[in-house]
Amino acid sequence: MGAGSATVGRQPMASLPQELFEKLPKTDLHVHLDGSMRLSTLLELAQEQNIAFPAKDEAGLRAAMKLGENTGSLVEYLKAFDVTLMVLQTRDAIYRAMFELCADAAAENVRYMEVRYAPMLHTRQGLRLTQIVEAVLSAAHDAELEHGVVTRVILCGIRNISPESSLQMAELVVAYKNRGVVGFDLAGAEHDHPAVAHSEAFKLVRKNNINVTIHAGEAYGPASIAQAIHDCGAHRVGHGCRLREDGDLLHYVVDHRIPLECCPSSNVQTGAVEDLPTHPMKLYYNLGARVTVNTDNRLVTDTTVSKELHLLYAQMDFSLDDIKQVIMNGFKSAFLPFHEKRRFLETIGDELSRFTDDDGAT
Repeated sequence: MGAGSATVGRQPMASLPQELFEKLPKTDLHVHLDGSMRLSTLLELAQEQNIAFPAKDEAGLRAAMKLGENTGSLVEYLKAFDVTLMVLQTRDAIYRAMFELCADAAAENVRYMEVRYAPMLHTRQGLRLTQIVEAVLSAAHDAELEHGVVTRVILCGIRNISPESSLQMAELVVAYKNRGVVGFDLAGAEHDHPAVAHSEAFKLVRKNNINVTIHAGEAYGPASIAQAIHDCGAHRVGHGCRLREDGDLLHYVVDHRIPLECCPSSNVQTGAVEDLPTHPMKLYYNLGARVTVNTDNRLVTDTTVSKELHLLYAQMDFSLDDIKQVIMNGFKSAFLPFHEKRRFLETIGDELSRFTDDDGAT
């Protein structure tokens, strides 16, 4: 989605170029591995593995997968993952996808990233769950050495798969605590699949003092967010678009500093919000909520963190100073030990102070 030509709020659209936002140090706390591959890699892996795709070139595959398009619903949006998961069933493919994701993030000055995925979805060719986790962690380690981006991992249960499988993912989280895995998430189709059905997984994770984030309030109402926080113990909320429908719960989230992992472009594409100017993220920010900005899926949404930040500025009435605060919120909300987080905040705060509206203005 481009910036357009209208004027929104107090500033003319696109008076600061996207290149400026690429220079800002930043986080990506909500990004799915299987939704964030390079399109070229997807095609190469399909050819190597003799897998038939809906198209054999980038333009055709982009159209077939509806990349960057408004799909109208979360269920339709998730269909693109049926394609990416076809090639992510070997250790080498998983390692490559993770390493390239870290490299792409580093190229736009993402300093800290948390990549999430569900290991159970990568076992079709017989990989053990431990092999899958270790392939991702190995790629993250190697990418940090080569590109400098600090990357940690969140393992996901899937709402529309069994609670037993979510418990299995939670057991993996416990096993890999302090080895690069920093949290547990529940993803997948939200409607008619309540998070509380997976309560045993959440109990195990919390019992072991591990972080919890849950997709909620995207394809279902604020009751889903309340359940994620009060019944499942979420420390962060993924998306939370529909939080504005319950003012009391909204103020609870603000008062308790529960971070919201906002993914604006993705929310438009899944039909969770009508368009960017009416996205509730600015409302949440104005009320004092700890909002963060994230890609969700670099490939499926056809975005980067820099693009999302530019869209905040160009279409959602965020000033550059507002965006600096959103970036700081990302570092504050990281699933990191306090002493590591504090070092990031001191460094990033100093770097951000050097950027002004005069930088790159057009």
